[in-house]
Amino acid sequence: MLLSLLLTAHLGLAAMWCGSMGYSLLVVQPKVARFGFDDDRLEEFLTLLAQGNRWKVVPIVAALLATAAGVAALTSGGTRLTFLVILLLYAAAATVFADVSWRHWPARVFALPEERPALRRALRLRAWTMLALVGAAFAAALVTTVWVGRC
Repeated sequence: MLLSLLLTAHLGLAAMWCGSMGYSLLVVQPKVARFGFDDDRLEEFLTLLAQGNRWKVVPIVAALLATAAGVAALTSGGTRLTFLVILLLYAAAATVFADVSWRHWPARVFALPEERPALRRALRLRAWTMLALVGAAFAAALVTTVWVGRC
């Protein structure tokens, strides 16, 4: 019963984080670029969109780490190994997230106008990296629990 609850929570949270990042990268950001804001207005709008989001993601990341650790502790063999790898993927994504949240955004807020394009490119690279890490972890958890059925 506990394992089923952990797996359900884990998959739901992973879908939430992965889906929100995918939506942001594939839908929101391309549409924002089409508004034709001047650089100062674009930065103001992007900062407004990002404001407070880190505190919505932090508990999701913590819960993903906790549920993956719980599944690893309650299982054995290939499932345990898979969830240990999943833990590493989430830890890597959390590291990138922390860099974006507490290093990149403050630097961007105080950046000179000529520094902004490079910072935007760097953010896109970090965002795609997080999406790849979280997506790989989500896919591994889904395959392990649903298709392989080893849990």
